[in-house]
Parts: sequence; C-alpha cells; structure tokens
Amino acid sequence: MSRPLRVVITGASSGIGEAVAERFRRDGAELLLTGRRTQSPSGLGPRDQYIPADLGDESQARHILGEAVARFGEIDSLVLCHGLQRDAGLTEMAVEDAAEVIDANLLSVFTVVKHAIPHMSRERGSIVCVSSRLGMVGMAGQVLYSAAKGGLIMFARAAAIELAPQGIRVNVAAPGLTLTPAIRTSFARKDDPADYTAQRASTIPLRRLAEPSEIAEPIYFLASPASSYVTGVVLPIDGGYTAG
Repeated sequence: MSRPLRVVITGASSGIGEAVAERFRRDGAELLLTGRRTQSPSGLGPRDQYIPADLGDESQARHILGEAVARFGEIDSLVLCHGLQRDAGLTEMAVEDAAEVIDANLLSVFTVVKHAIPHMSRERGSIVCVSSRLGMVGMAGQVLYSAAKGGLIMFARAAAIELAPQGIRVNVAAPGLTLTPAIRTSFARKDDPADYTAQRASTIPLRRLAEPSEIAEPIYFLASPASSYVTGVVLPIDGGYTAG
C-alpha cells in the first residue's frame, strides 16, 4: 500500500478549498490547511492541521510551508484555492483595491509556489492553481479579477515548463459559478434571490451552478498521481460556459 499523499491546501477554510480538503480526506491524505479565517473549518480529521495565515505576507507564507516541511518532510500536492474578488467598474475601482485583487490572486500564489518548490516531491509533486472562468473570458465589472486570474493561468503554464525537469507538475483548474457560502450569501442579498439565481444559471449551458464537491473532484484529479502525465493544462470546470 502506498503512503498517504502529503497535501497543502490554501483557502481551505470555506467553499472550494474546504471541498478539496474533504475530497483528499476521503483517501486518507495528510493535510495542512490554511486560510484567512482564524476559526478552524468544520470537519477536520485526525490527519489534518489548520493554520490561519494571510498569504499576501511573505513571512506568513514561509511559515506555513515551514510547518508543512516539519510535519511531512516534503510536499506531494499543493493546491492554491485562495483568492479575492472585488466588484467594481474599471473607472470606479480604487487603485488600492486593484492592487489587493492582483496581490491576492496572483502575487501571493507566486510567493507560496516559490517557497514550496524546494520541498516538493520529485516523484509525485503536483501544484494546482485555482483560477476562474473569468481568467479565460472577460466580464464587465471584473476587469482586475479577470486580469489577475488570467495572469495566474500564464504563470502556471510557464511554471509547468520550468519545473518539468524537476518532476513537478503544474496545472490550472478554472471553476465557473459555484454555490459556495460566499455566493449563497451574495445571492441572498438580491431583491429576488431565486430569480437572480435562475438568471445567472441561464448563462451556463448546463443551466445550473456547481456544487463545491463538483469542483473539488477534478482538482483532486489534477493534484493526485492519477494525472501523472498531465502538466501545463487549463481545465475549465464551468458547465460549458467558456465553450461558447
């Protein structure tokens, strides 16, 4: 029997990151989880450790990876689910907010990956960057978010080429609209939440939003040895949205 995967997941305190952790947990993986929330997510298992951190702070990113190395020795899978979205028109968005979006969705990923590389397994090393359908297509009101998530895609593809000789794979998952707690809360604030949800679903070929578990399964595939000959790919998980 092969040893359990040793996995670091960012943005793991809620939503997609939490669902990814649950998927790895089902296979007995050893998990180091991090997120901005100080309170540990529900459902932590005996092989889990949760450490709150702001990964925009390089010293905190280094600390998380140091804790992973102290616990695991080396890292098999690194799944980067953290990010930040700000809704604002191009001329209305403050420069400070724009910088925060780029830092949270792109620069902090670079920081974590940079410090993780020396500790990644050369046999099973896999990095998955979670981008967005908006990293592949634009949307009004999301110019900086689209730019950052699009930049994340190119970061990962270039990193895949650079790290391939070291046996480290790098791939991208690009989820569409997903019924995370944040999305549910946002939709609940609308004048007619049911109508708004139906309208958003109508823009998706499958005519519905995803459940977090549906996003977690393909991410798990990319992060696990099941995709051992896959690197540099961008996998849309969006109900067909970007196909059109």
